[in-house]
Amino acid sequence: MDRDHILVLGAGLVIRPFLNYLFTETDLQIRVASLEVGGATRDLVAEHPRGELLELDVNNTEKLRDQILCPEIKLVASFVPPVYHSLVARLCIEAGKSMIMTSYAKQELYAMQDQAREAGVCILAEIGFDPGIDHMSAMNSIRAIQEQGGEVVSFCSDCGALPAPEAAINPFGYKFSWHPRGALGAAKRPARFLHDKKEVEVGQDRVFEHYQLKCIESLGWLESYPNMDALPYLDNYNIPTASSIYRGTLRYTGWGETMKKFIELGLLNEIGEPGPEDGTCREFTGRLIGSFGGDELEGNLARYLGIDKDSAVIKRMQWLGLLDRRPVPAGCHSAFDLVLGLMHEKMGYNQGERDMVVLRDEIVASFPGRDELLQKTMTLIDYGHPGGDSAIARTVGLPSAIAAKLMLEGRFDLSGVHLPVRPEIYEPVLAELPRQGVHVREQEKMIASN
Repeated sequence: MDRDHILVLGAGLVIRPFLNYLFTETDLQIRVASLEVGGATRDLVAEHPRGELLELDVNNTEKLRDQILCPEIKLVASFVPPVYHSLVARLCIEAGKSMIMTSYAKQELYAMQDQAREAGVCILAEIGFDPGIDHMSAMNSIRAIQEQGGEVVSFCSDCGALPAPEAAINPFGYKFSWHPRGALGAAKRPARFLHDKKEVEVGQDRVFEHYQLKCIESLGWLESYPNMDALPYLDNYNIPTASSIYRGTLRYTGWGETMKKFIELGLLNEIGEPGPEDGTCREFTGRLIGSFGGDELEGNLARYLGIDKDSAVIKRMQWLGLLDRRPVPAGCHSAFDLVLGLMHEKMGYNQGERDMVVLRDEIVASFPGRDELLQKTMTLIDYGHPGGDSAIARTVGLPSAIAAKLMLEGRFDLSGVHLPVRPEIYEPVLAELPRQGVHVREQEKMIASN
């Protein structure tokens, strides 16, 4: 009997839990199309009787269209870089095929809303961890509050992908479970949030001027810096009564002050002069402040940045290699390239180390006739499996795989562009996640109203 096929575009770090779930929980034939498929993912697909590998360059639009148009393909899962999602979505609409993706839905995707509805195509976006589980956990609680007659007063969501505490052993307290370019690039995006009915605009390169300290159960104090634009979620979550809404990214303490100084110094600039092509790392860093890379550089840097010569920021720059007398690595054409290269070299995971994902949502709600407010928190802390899947891979791959299965089973009949904020989507996904070892802990308490 012919089986339905799902076309998986891309074979990045989160793909293995996605595939494992669908191989185990469905009888789908899974076609993985990517420019490069290697290692454990290649073995998993190649050795499974329902797996198929295909070499495909997403830039080759005609070949991509041919694959999406294949009559046996019933659903497309896009794990390609975000810049390609609108292309994939357009081709899916053309072919009448639904699509899921874990990345943020950009404006060009929403611009296809009418075409997707007319074609009867569902494009489900932001169905990973952050974004993804954060949306679903929030909506599940918000809906329960509203069904009890409550109104949301404030909403705060903080998420982070971090090394587990025992693996956070470098001066930055951070290691990359995905490519540094994505993590550092996110640090330069503008952000916006609402605080006590006042909009707070955070300009590009200024997010670390607004970092906060947050206490997370069992982990202690972490830093949170603003993550993109939180205001659309007043509509997305149907909480127009909220006077505060904030979405943040979590890091261990010290990250914010260091990135703030990196930005002041120009170390995250992707273009401009001076370029680091020649000389040593120390000489390049000196040129950023109009100084030589001599013995006085540490003191000159400290004065330029308004910090102490023996501060943790200077120590982190030394550890990273920015003050070394080694030649600038080949292929560095900007300060950003140099920082990426050094971080990629020094801030990866060692064998046997675990990563960790942390999600903490906090909702404050009022109820008619009550003087006190309800404070509800939802916390997810998940760890990677040494020698197996990372926490970030599991918490991105599993929700998207569960959603793919539900879509192909006809569990939600939707067309257009959607986030996982509808109960027919988030209820079954949240119900399945604990069975896969991903748990969200909920706590409630009453607090005094101001």
